[in-house]
Amino acid sequence: MTEFKNDVEAAESFNQAFKNLEKEIHRVVIGQDEVVKLLLISIFTQGHSLLVGVPGLAKTLLIQTIAKTLDLKFNRIQFTPDLMPSDILGSETLDINRNLKFIRGPVFANIILADEINRTPPKTQAALLEAMQEYSVTIAGVHYPLERPFFVLATQNPIEQEGTYPLPEAQLDRFMFNIQLSYPSLNAEIDIVKATTSEKFYSPQTLLHSTEILAYQNLVRKVPVADPVVEYAVQLVHRTRPLEASSNQLANDYLEWGAGPRASQNLILAAKCHALVAGKYSPDIEDVKAVALPVLRHRVVRNFKAEAENISTDSLILKLL
Repeated sequence: MTEFKNDVEAAESFNQAFKNLEKEIHRVVIGQDEVVKLLLISIFTQGHSLLVGVPGLAKTLLIQTIAKTLDLKFNRIQFTPDLMPSDILGSETLDINRNLKFIRGPVFANIILADEINRTPPKTQAALLEAMQEYSVTIAGVHYPLERPFFVLATQNPIEQEGTYPLPEAQLDRFMFNIQLSYPSLNAEIDIVKATTSEKFYSPQTLLHSTEILAYQNLVRKVPVADPVVEYAVQLVHRTRPLEASSNQLANDYLEWGAGPRASQNLILAAKCHALVAGKYSPDIEDVKAVALPVLRHRVVRNFKAEAENISTDSLILKLL
């Protein structure tokens, strides 16, 4: 693992490495600055991310580009209605000597692209649960650890809902971020068209290796956090829970269910990384606010009143902030 003389040197090294990664990724993916930033934060905080956006917004290209800038094994799984758990995890087969042999599935990699994860039945979706949370899989009673670092970056199309299987709350909660992709601006789309309709093609360079990623993940965990910042993050999560002593009236009126303790943990971890990226050595409340939307939007459930009045989850979270 990479060694640093002190934590200040490590923080400065991380800050520079993060900026270099952003720059290299943007040589392929034009625009989506905040999306790239959030994806990298989830990687350096050992989290998983769910990207939600209409087709053609370069979700798959973005994840493939990130994988190329990191010296890690990358596998793509195209989720379809007929996909079985064994297609992801692997299965036991008989070899030429009629002995059982375990053939590893595509989940045995460092970065997993779960493309259109809501197109496969819950049984197959659940096959990722243990891998995402425990960093291991169990096949026929045998425990197989996954190599670190390990990330699941999933995509989802919000338009077509026919024939899809919405992710259950238990699996949604495993994702650190729910990242919404919007259409590019006019100027950005002009640049995209120019870059993708010419004969020029840029292949991103590898900038970080697994030992460096693990060292930076450990560094993020070591970042100190003041008690008021932790208290703010926990209080924010508590305000999303309706009909409790610490509930906000907004939550009582418009939310069916609030966020759980994993949201508080992810708020602090993401705020730590966000602070390092900004050149700070400890996060403040503004860092918590900066990551609140992607951490909370998939962990709160609106009630019928909110849906009837067309009040979005994001607008409710912003009001709670």
